[in-house]
Amino acid sequence: MNKRMVDFIRALRAAGVRVSLAESIDAMHGVDVIGVQQRELFRAALKTTLIKESRDQKIFDEYFPLFFGSQQPNMQDAAGNMTPQQQQMLQQALQALMGNLQALQQLLNQLLRGQPFSRQQLDDAAQRAGLDQASDMSQRPWMERRMQRQLSMPQMQELIDQLLEQLQQMGMDRQSLEALREMLEQNAEGLSEQVSEYTGAAMAQRMANREPEPKPDLLDVPFTRLSDSEVDAIREEIRRLAARLRSRAALRQRRANAGTLDPRKMMRANMRYDAVPMELRFKTHHVKPALVLICDISTSMRYCAEFLLTLIYELQDQVARTNSFVFISDIVDISMVFNEMHPQDAVERVLTENRPGYYNTDLGSALATFRQEHMGCLTSKTTVIIVGDGRNNFNDPRLDIIQEIWHKSRRLLWFNPEPPAQWGTGDSDMRAYAPLSNGVYRVSNLRELSAAVDRILADG
Repeated sequence: MNKRMVDFIRALRAAGVRVSLAESIDAMHGVDVIGVQQRELFRAALKTTLIKESRDQKIFDEYFPLFFGSQQPNMQDAAGNMTPQQQQMLQQALQALMGNLQALQQLLNQLLRGQPFSRQQLDDAAQRAGLDQASDMSQRPWMERRMQRQLSMPQMQELIDQLLEQLQQMGMDRQSLEALREMLEQNAEGLSEQVSEYTGAAMAQRMANREPEPKPDLLDVPFTRLSDSEVDAIREEIRRLAARLRSRAALRQRRANAGTLDPRKMMRANMRYDAVPMELRFKTHHVKPALVLICDISTSMRYCAEFLLTLIYELQDQVARTNSFVFISDIVDISMVFNEMHPQDAVERVLTENRPGYYNTDLGSALATFRQEHMGCLTSKTTVIIVGDGRNNFNDPRLDIIQEIWHKSRRLLWFNPEPPAQWGTGDSDMRAYAPLSNGVYRVSNLRELSAAVDRILADG
């Protein structure tokens, strides 16, 4: 049992669950106390000691039966409930079918007798299906289908129908036929479950036997390559990332309050002492930025905009004021949503109410609405950040409005996930937008995005 538990823990780690050595020891001690006789208590002991995050519960539930399941399906002997006459009729029907289905004789007998696949049958099918080449649990459905084909299981339903048709022609009554059909289909389902559990257990065991591959830091994974599990992990990471940025900003603020010597002010203040520096003067001019965010939330930009909005609103104590807008084909003011809700809840609501579209991004149209309805939120102290790749589907880029925003604000910055080599390709207007801004930050992953936000906080 200890070997099985060690393999189970190794498989969980290979699947991405963080399990420390101390937690593994706790699980072993917990099982020593609980025992393995009561399956649900045993399962609860392992889950309590090994699983810390809700997103990992699904992985635990998937892997537990693969290591601690019986792998014996619930099947019944079809002939056990038949009269001698019906059993003879069934034997005659089998003999009539076998002339056409010799290759399926063994499978049909197993269905009728309620006999699971033997370990040898499964091992042979696994070898023919190439199960030993599977390297990731995402391949499990595909490998299950290959295993089923090797065991002739796709023909099971046809086989059942032909057997029942033969028995009907021989005079078996309808009630007996229906009972037999239900039992055979239940046995077929049991065989399918057995193949599924065998495939999953074999793949999980392979994962447990190999050393887990080092995973890239989530901060460095490009937004375009994030899996669903990685997106969920980043959403949980952003709050910790915001705490680090807040600490860094607070440290800069303390240094700014301490100030640096200002010779000009000091000389002027000490003129009454014949320029002898009796009173010192310092520069203390760190200013919190006032932000206007204009975020593209089309399919290609959605994660970048989501993470930036969450990060900025987690850092509101370091920002003087924030007005936020999202667009695909037209602009929407979302500032009030963030005033009323927690940042992550607000982002979820914004993305739910503004679904992505395909091939309809139009920054020019969004800018026209912004100039008409929201230009008043810009001042000489405002930093405008446009989050987008500059792709407009060949619509008018409205460079005149970009230039007007640039002149009315303190500065205009772009957050763009695309490298400069892709600017100007296809429907990209980025080469025209870039000269009308104070700078372009590349934000293809969370590390680059947080660095860009930190730079903005650093210089107000």
